[in-house]
Amino acid sequence: MKARVLPTGETVSALGLGTWRMGERRENRVQEMAAIRLALDLGMTVIDTAEMYADGGAEELVGHALSDGTSLRDRAFLVSKVYPQNASRAGVVAACERSLRRLRTDRIELYLLHWRGQYPLAETVAGFEALRRAGKIRYWGVSNLDLSDMQELWGVPQGSGAVVNQVLYNLGRRGVEWDLLPWLQKHQVLTMAYSPLDQARLMTHEGLGKMAQEKGMTSSQLALAWLLRQAGVIAIPKSARPERLREFAKAAEFALSVQDLGQLDRLFSPPERALPLEML
Repeated sequence: MKARVLPTGETVSALGLGTWRMGERRENRVQEMAAIRLALDLGMTVIDTAEMYADGGAEELVGHALSDGTSLRDRAFLVSKVYPQNASRAGVVAACERSLRRLRTDRIELYLLHWRGQYPLAETVAGFEALRRAGKIRYWGVSNLDLSDMQELWGVPQGSGAVVNQVLYNLGRRGVEWDLLPWLQKHQVLTMAYSPLDQARLMTHEGLGKMAQEKGMTSSQLALAWLLRQAGVIAIPKSARPERLREFAKAAEFALSVQDLGQLDRLFSPPERALPLEML
């Protein structure tokens, strides 16, 4: 599996598993827990969740999946996110404690602000840093922050400690490439691409499907390989189907040529001007 390097020099997998919409239905629980374990076996060790997902149900699902008495928990790089309404100095700490209980763990590898809300970034950062010093989280970052937000973050005390910005990024939604992505790369902040298959829309795109078939790939693999070619990008597709997860994992093995990239640019135009950050 390809890896990405954190500022400390630690590496994490370039491909992970998202859990949005998991934990919502009890009848899917066994399949979803099996998917989390399979992702680890396939090297997709970044497991992304949030207190928002299924109102905490996704975190509980992840916690159950990793609490079988084996080394599963130690193999996982857990990512969770705090609601903006919980992102005050004290609220961040309380929300993290609740997430830790649901996840059945004593630490979260990466804790993110889900999106900006009413609280100043300085308050949120202070909460994150308190959690980090206490050993409750190892790293912190943000999600859905645009360029101006990141620049503001860099201006608050210890704001440059953010290691990740998780944003909507895929072949069909490339607005971040104009200014946000270059800024993140310059400041050594990893970009975590959520909805890398655009909620499965790319899997049915005719032009992408034809190109993928010519290259002996699936549309999903081509879309993921396009993201994973970039050193600072992590992709977190979501599926509970084992055959789909195996398909995703193989995407990291494909290399794209300059000609391939040009063809994809013709199918999915890169931005020609600054655009507002898209969110789902």
